[in-house]
Amino acid sequence: MPSIHCMPFLSRRLVISAVAAATAFMVAPASAQDTLKVGLVAAMSGQSAKSGEAIVRGLSLAIDEINAKGGLLGKKLELIVRDDESNPAKGAVAARELVQREKVAGVFGGLDTPVSLAIVPFMNQSKVPFMGVWAAGTAITRNGAEENYVFRVSAVDVLVDKALVAYAMKKYGAKKPGMILINNPWGESNEKGLKAAMAAKGVTPAGIEKFEGNDVDVVPQLTRLKNAGADSLFLVGNVGPSAQVVKSLDRMGWKVPVVSHWGPAGGRFSELAGPNAKEVHFVQTYSFFGNQRPVGQNVLKQLMAKYPDIKSAGDVTPAVGVANAYDAMHLVALAIKAAGSTEGDKIREGFYKIGTYDGLIKTYATPFAPGRHDAITENDYVWTQFIDNQILPVGTKK
Repeated sequence: MPSIHCMPFLSRRLVISAVAAATAFMVAPASAQDTLKVGLVAAMSGQSAKSGEAIVRGLSLAIDEINAKGGLLGKKLELIVRDDESNPAKGAVAARELVQREKVAGVFGGLDTPVSLAIVPFMNQSKVPFMGVWAAGTAITRNGAEENYVFRVSAVDVLVDKALVAYAMKKYGAKKPGMILINNPWGESNEKGLKAAMAAKGVTPAGIEKFEGNDVDVVPQLTRLKNAGADSLFLVGNVGPSAQVVKSLDRMGWKVPVVSHWGPAGGRFSELAGPNAKEVHFVQTYSFFGNQRPVGQNVLKQLMAKYPDIKSAGDVTPAVGVANAYDAMHLVALAIKAAGSTEGDKIREGFYKIGTYDGLIKTYATPFAPGRHDAITENDYVWTQFIDNQILPVGTKK
């Protein structure tokens, strides 16, 4: 069993959230000298808490497997979790605390691009590997650092945006799509990527509208897109904001195809958005539905054995968090093994020495190289939708 614990720090509010996370994920810690620590900074509370839970589960399964085979460098792996509350400032402080106080060999990131972008400069400065397992902002890995310590097993905006455009054109015959984007660095990343992807296809957008994370009415922005002749919408936003877009469309009575980034998968989207949540088609990197390779069969079996609430593939929600984290942990372990050390610069070089790994999402062949720190490509995406609170591949019959 991996040792997983959350420690409170900084504020009473964060103490409360950390204790809550500890209640859910704590396992009796081994002594520090017997363990090799890795950290996670993710949303463990709030509307996107399901994303953090999924990441913890994926990491935990991989850690169980690694520890069952003797651990790494003669030590058992230990996971230390910090709740960033989807707040960039808190995420940055949490990463600093994990590196400087807990002396982790590496840090895993969570759902929110703004949080990861706040963490990246410190990780590069500290020369400690940072592994993204959800946040898709292009600049997270492509950050311009001369010595880049940031790697990722997740979607990448610049690639997702190409997939969004191709899907909208093929599925809906889109000729004049509109963009409705969250007004933060993640939205900016996708605005740039969508513009480039549409230009490459000779498509002109009907318009670009932004909305805030706490907006409860997006009708004005959507009305402008409708009046501009939008025949489909590209949506970028996490759970709560995306739900408000769907509810605003309902109030308008506007039935328009919505092709979304994967933000809705991070939490209670189906509950918050209402009946028309199912009309949103969004990208994922993995699904436990359908025919599974042996790795997928084994992981699903382990999930059902370890977590009582998982009784079938439909209960692994969001699957992307579990799958990305599972593969990411194994790839980090391979990098550490190749390095033969917990020194950050040696682990960084270790990533480039990984050959073939038969993972959950795919079989990885030399997943990382200098100048190429993203292991997932546009060929690895799956299109999904919410059906009865479950994330299913589009077209799946229950």
